[in-house]
Amino acid sequence: MKILFLDQPHPLMLAQLSAQGFENHIDHLSSKQEIEEKIALYDGVVIHSRFVIDRTFLDCATRLRFIARVGAGVENIDVAYAASKGIQLISAPEGNRNAVGEHTLGLLLALLNNFKKANLEIMHGKWLREANRGWELDGKTVGIIGYGHMGKAFARKLRGFDCNVICYDIAPNVGDENAQQVTFVDFVRAVDVVSVHTPQTPLTLGMINADFIAQVVKPFWLLNTARGKIVVADDLVAGLKSGKVLGAGLDVLEYEKRTLEEFVIDAHTPASFRYLMEAENVILTPHIAGWTQESKEKLAQVIVDKIIAFVRG
Repeated sequence: MKILFLDQPHPLMLAQLSAQGFENHIDHLSSKQEIEEKIALYDGVVIHSRFVIDRTFLDCATRLRFIARVGAGVENIDVAYAASKGIQLISAPEGNRNAVGEHTLGLLLALLNNFKKANLEIMHGKWLREANRGWELDGKTVGIIGYGHMGKAFARKLRGFDCNVICYDIAPNVGDENAQQVTFVDFVRAVDVVSVHTPQTPLTLGMINADFIAQVVKPFWLLNTARGKIVVADDLVAGLKSGKVLGAGLDVLEYEKRTLEEFVIDAHTPASFRYLMEAENVILTPHIAGWTQESKEKLAQVIVDKIIAFVRG
């Protein structure tokens, strides 16, 4: 079986798959069109986020049995069309869920304790203690939207804090000992913190918008380590300016390209993004919540195990 890696793979993937008799080829430089011209030679594709696997690509992939995404989100793949062609989709949310949970907790604690504001002030020679009096997580209600691998990982990280954790999910009966599942109405009534952990789907695009912000009863902190287009940036900025949103920790942004690797800050950068960059109560990171040394290896191992199980099973 021949596998084409469209991004530079972790060495363990090549070693373990070769040991199982797979023929591995790497091409992380050719254009999408160039890949389409030869994809019919391959049984499997392993990709991170270099380009979109659309109908054109899939129509060329006449021999393809599986697509493996080294990560959790699959919005860059036409999943339904792939399924119609009998192509198996493999992803690895188990591989970076711990990293996402830790990163989300870090963003929350940094927001509550004014880390960005205080650090910037000290760098400019200001030592302002009272102006940076923070908030404790103890006693707060943290609401998790999307209680899958990532949401559950974040909830586990909160177990050492005396806070109340609730979750909202369209799937029934997903709550556990770490988070009580509640209705949407009860969710927006209770939360002090909203953390987004849903995939990007037609249902979740623009889900955190002006209407959502208005429905949340109390002023709240917002965390997004899922996908940028779930949060409407202009509406978030309006919420920050009004004080309804107390602060935001964003690992992802609405302006990211579909490949997740392209982001340009220039004269055409939207005003809302300029505001988010400069706001003292907003912390931005460049889509690295699941991007640790450990998760790189874990993701690779999960993909290898799933490829072998699929082919051998």
